[in-house]
Amino acid sequence: MAIDIVDQVAAAVASREPVNGIRIVGIDGPSGSGKSHLAHNLSEVLNAPIIEIDDFVSWDDFAGWWPRFEAQVLTPLLRGQEAHYQARDWTDWYGNTLGEWKTQPWTPTMIFEGIACTRRETIGRLAYAIWVDAPAPLRLARGLARDGSFAGAEQFWQKRMAEEEEFFASDGTRNRADLIIDTAHHG
Repeated sequence: MAIDIVDQVAAAVASREPVNGIRIVGIDGPSGSGKSHLAHNLSEVLNAPIIEIDDFVSWDDFAGWWPRFEAQVLTPLLRGQEAHYQARDWTDWYGNTLGEWKTQPWTPTMIFEGIACTRRETIGRLAYAIWVDAPAPLRLARGLARDGSFAGAEQFWQKRMAEEEEFFASDGTRNRADLIIDTAHHG
């Protein structure tokens, strides 16, 4: 991802008014689109920590993780408090069990990175929303390059991509983004 894009996004974020004293940037989009790459680059420029939605979502429960995220992360941050949350157990690839507790101290700028982190429930609560996208075949190839060694990975990816498409269409997530980035020509 070109550094000038990251610098432009950082400037746009910095120009936004904080919500309850904090600028939360949501980086959303379908699996394999390049959200993590953008988040890490933007994190360095903004000096902002990242809370990864992968700590909440599981392969079997695409959208049901939200109440836990809202209670343990979003609401405390908007109150000026640290986020103290229980992450998924990363020894369980499917993500069906919870593991360690993590604490993210409050900072004036924070990045949420992952699937459905700019969903309808965040309207008016995020300072800036980014939608990252790429064509479905490329996203699938990226996902299988990362997760292909796990049993049933391709079936899970196909199922997840269909669930994502349905969720994003009904939620209108992409349409609310402040910025849309297509990563088809970036790694």
